[in-house]
Amino acid sequence: MCDAVLLMPHKAFGRDEFVEATGASADIMDRMDAFLTILTDWNARMNLVGPSALAEFWGRHAYDSAQLLKLAPDARIWADLGAGAGFPGIVLAVFLKDREGAKVHLIESMAKRCAFLRSVSMDLSLPTLIHNSRAESLHLSPVDVVTARALAPMPRLLEYAQPLLRGSAVGLFLKGRDVERELEEARKSWRFEVSLSPSASDPEGRIVSLKRLSRVTTRSSD
Repeated sequence: MCDAVLLMPHKAFGRDEFVEATGASADIMDRMDAFLTILTDWNARMNLVGPSALAEFWGRHAYDSAQLLKLAPDARIWADLGAGAGFPGIVLAVFLKDREGAKVHLIESMAKRCAFLRSVSMDLSLPTLIHNSRAESLHLSPVDVVTARALAPMPRLLEYAQPLLRGSAVGLFLKGRDVERELEEARKSWRFEVSLSPSASDPEGRIVSLKRLSRVTTRSSD
């Protein structure tokens, strides 16, 4: 992802605006176009995304996903929890395809969605591994970044992410306006270091950058 200016998507945010905002190469855009085509085809047969998602593909979904690369420019191994329709995991894999050693773990509990993710990955020759598993029961070798989008409130999301957020791994989670309340609730059960960044794709959105996750321990009374 090039050092392009981050642009706030609006109603007219389309393919050209996506290129301007991300600096995506022609090869990357060929893969993004193919991803949209495959998603449109599969969505006609199974409910992967809502009715408005395809119309807002470039701004609300593709750019929302791609902006994470700015926050971890050197990361090579990513794990996307609840990968669903491929946001952000497939988009990340599209951008990382030509980076040596890059890998995106797509973790999804629904078999039909895994079939979609495999189809996209194979058609575009993406550096992905698809795991038909619940996130909290999966143990992978060390990853650089754990991410998720619209998966669960922070207390439950951290439960899912905890097995992967080890060592120097960082969580980058796309959240909405209630994120501070969610973090306050999460602090009842978890300790962590956290910072919030404004989303470049949603004026009400925030990106949670979280590390050093551990459970709160309570002493039993005598």
